[in-house]
Amino acid sequence: MSNPVLYDNPGPRTRRRVLIGSVIAGVLLLGVVAVVLVRLGQAGQFAGAKWGPLVNPADPQFSALWTGLAEALLNNVIAAALAMSLSLVVGTLLALTRITSASWYRWAVVGLINLLRGLPVVIAIYLAYQILPEVGIVLPKLWYLVIGLTAYNSVIIAEIVRSGVASLPRGQAEAAAAVGLTRGQSLRLIQLPQAFRVMLPALISQLVVVFKDTSLGFIIGYPEAVRFAQIAIVQLDNPIQLFFVLAVIFIVINYLLSRFAMWVEHRLSRARTTTPRGAPETRELVGTATGG
Repeated sequence: MSNPVLYDNPGPRTRRRVLIGSVIAGVLLLGVVAVVLVRLGQAGQFAGAKWGPLVNPADPQFSALWTGLAEALLNNVIAAALAMSLSLVVGTLLALTRITSASWYRWAVVGLINLLRGLPVVIAIYLAYQILPEVGIVLPKLWYLVIGLTAYNSVIIAEIVRSGVASLPRGQAEAAAAVGLTRGQSLRLIQLPQAFRVMLPALISQLVVVFKDTSLGFIIGYPEAVRFAQIAIVQLDNPIQLFFVLAVIFIVINYLLSRFAMWVEHRLSRARTTTPRGAPETRELVGTATGG
């Protein structure tokens, strides 16, 4: 057994103590769950009338509930797709601006990125909803949500792109300059394509964050899943059941996105280990940019 970097491998006595502590913690956790379930049962939260609209197809409200929920979730997906697309474009432009900016105005770009990074996304959405109509920009609620999400996530993506470019060997930029490419051509043709491969798993993981944040659209009345649940609860009087099912749906979708990001990272790591140096596509890019 190899020794870890920061600590020694535990001995038999320590492993026994860890096992005993884990068993005790697990028993206590199960006890808490059991108490919660008993209390919920005593309060009638497991009654068929509360779960029927969600799990019983014979219930008269089952079809309407799931139809409305599916439409609301589709609104979440639409908002997430628009926000992620715009965030990718704006974030890439911000990253390139920061990388190529001169020292006399770099502080403004860095300040904007840090300002938006420190702004809670719920406030960004609310400010977009309140400020834009005051200056005469009246839009559907979908776009206020998308603008708020883009304002926050674009700076996160900008940092991901900047880190991806910074992770490349310095020889990439030096080789591009040696063959006569400008800084912009080097970024566009040589560095960015390679950086996107490196940071693609992180970008996909950020999609999980964007999709979760679309649930904040309820604060401006956007008809997404949480807003639909709030309206349905008024009629069904089952907030625990409906929000539990909604939480499971979000967990499943985000889990699938996370697994997709892991799959992409695995495929890219295999591609990097099997692609020889001086790959033909890289040489073609350089040749095209130099007119060769």
